[in-house]
Amino acid sequence: MIKTVILDLDDTLYDEIDYCRSGLAAVAEYLAALHRSPAADTLFQALWRQFAAGNRTKTFNAALTELGVTHDDRLIGELILHYRNHIPKITLPPDSRHVLAQLAEKYTLALLSDGFLPAQRLKVRALGIEHYFKTIVFTEELGREFWKPSSAGFEKILQTLDTAPEAATYVADNEAKDFIAPNDLGMTTIQLIRPNRIHALPPEGPETSRQQSQRTKPDHRIHRITDLPGILDGL
Repeated sequence: MIKTVILDLDDTLYDEIDYCRSGLAAVAEYLAALHRSPAADTLFQALWRQFAAGNRTKTFNAALTELGVTHDDRLIGELILHYRNHIPKITLPPDSRHVLAQLAEKYTLALLSDGFLPAQRLKVRALGIEHYFKTIVFTEELGREFWKPSSAGFEKILQTLDTAPEAATYVADNEAKDFIAPNDLGMTTIQLIRPNRIHALPPEGPETSRQQSQRTKPDHRIHRITDLPGILDGL
């Protein structure tokens, strides 16, 4: 019987792309205030073109090169910090809020999320979801080496809530990393596939062994968060 439901944050409770859009807009405003920079809207459009085209690691460099804006590693570092520390303009979707309220009446809820600590805390605050969870673990607090697929965050939650793995389930989106540890621990795993999710492709390739592939697979898949209560009731 499931007693504890652990939820991921990004692309599980809301669309992470909304956070990315918010961050790029904040960076554009910051850049626009600098001497001889283009207007914020022009900067944002260039940043968004790079991001939407799949450039997720050199977005700032490529956009500034496209616009002919001189930049160096120091400026790029400033932009990265501004992105991670901006106050995000994101909201919790109504269906997520309804489901969280519904689940909180029946289960003990916990939140487990990877990501840079200031950004993750600011996301939770902007979404207004702290009160739903008995405990929240940001794996960055444990050390970057304990980001998923490490089991450390899951073990911390299970210990804090005094919950056996078989009485817990993890709900997340990214098949590449999210389900390895909870599967190994003996938890039930549920993948929520949101239409606008960023990490859309499962791990693949000839180097992926059958055993490794099985470790990454969730026990259940759903496409709407409103399907989650019914799945949990059946476990």
